[in-house]
Amino acid sequence: MTSEIKSVSSGVCAAKGFKAAGIHAGLRKNKDKLDLALIVADNECSAAGVFTTNRVFAAPVGVTRAHLKNGKARAIICNSGNANACVSDGYEKAEQTCAALAEKLGCEADDIVVASTGVIGISLPVEPLVAGIPTLIAELGSDEAASDNAARAIMTTDTKKKEFAFELTLGGKTVRIGGICKGSGMIQPNMATMLCFITTDAAITSDMLHKALSEVIRDTFNMVSVDGDTSTNDMVTVLASGLAGNDEITSEGEDYENFKEALKKLCTCLCTAIAADGEGATKLIECRIRNFSDGKQARILAKSVINSSLVKTAIFGSDANWGRILCALGYAGVDIDTDKIDVKFISDKGEILVCENGKGYPFSEEKAKEILLEDKIVIDVDMKSGENGAVAWGCDLSYEYVHINGDYRS
Repeated sequence: MTSEIKSVSSGVCAAKGFKAAGIHAGLRKNKDKLDLALIVADNECSAAGVFTTNRVFAAPVGVTRAHLKNGKARAIICNSGNANACVSDGYEKAEQTCAALAEKLGCEADDIVVASTGVIGISLPVEPLVAGIPTLIAELGSDEAASDNAARAIMTTDTKKKEFAFELTLGGKTVRIGGICKGSGMIQPNMATMLCFITTDAAITSDMLHKALSEVIRDTFNMVSVDGDTSTNDMVTVLASGLAGNDEITSEGEDYENFKEALKKLCTCLCTAIAADGEGATKLIECRIRNFSDGKQARILAKSVINSSLVKTAIFGSDANWGRILCALGYAGVDIDTDKIDVKFISDKGEILVCENGKGYPFSEEKAKEILLEDKIVIDVDMKSGENGAVAWGCDLSYEYVHINGDYRS
């Protein structure tokens, strides 16, 4: 990196050329909850997207996939409260939404990214959504409050909004990149049950934008898991206005690498916020696999630990039950040398070695408990078998997760 990446405010409105809004359109029963978000660019943007791998995917995913084939977009509209998935009129409703918004913005319907989140299998009441578009447009702003409203309008079981922005220098020009996302349950990527919308004023071709996003996704959103369930609606989309005035990024090189690093920093912040806000979560878990022979397999090992219900419940109970970690590594389907594995627990209260060379290491249960009572727990796994590594994020599994998902529709 040759350019410092600095945190800035205003989320998806931080970059030049973008406005956002969020309103209550009537899709959700609670009138105090915003349920319709809009992000609009002043001009047509280079655009890219990555989508759920679930074979059962929502209509907005199919529509947006088709719309982004030309690598261009002008606006993003997203509703919460209804997933518009597994219904006979899903595509019709998604296309109707795009057409209504395009008419008001004076652009083509295929310039619209459309997304939905909420309950699966119930027909989307599109009338209040379409009726709310004029109000949504009237509410558009380019400040922190506007991004905040958009971030809140896409939330479902999330307890906190998820919004970040950064700036860096590319070719002597200040470039900004910001994003909002939602996600709390049904989180197991490739991709997670999440929606993420990113804006940047960098000048970059759609091909290079897609390349950067695909590479960054691998080590960020694809390394998050709350409950092992892959959603029907997941997408990450990026719009680039080009208004920063940097020389357009058309190929790999220093500017591309710097831009990708900023995108990775943004996506890391967003995806760890999702993990920390997992349904019923009390702790963020980060699993670090170090010194392994293969990077791809290191990612598999890290995800195996993060996905383990027994590991998650042990962390919830602040129990240093390290045997569950070795168990999760052992059934991951990766060839490992179990006689070389060291495991540590790390938090703001310190660190403690609990396993050395695949065997128990004498440790203080009291000290371990103190470390594991913190809000963020790092499971550090040294494989001592190479130079590659990976990081995955998740959360503990609490009583509240069952409560939330036991009556989600009621």
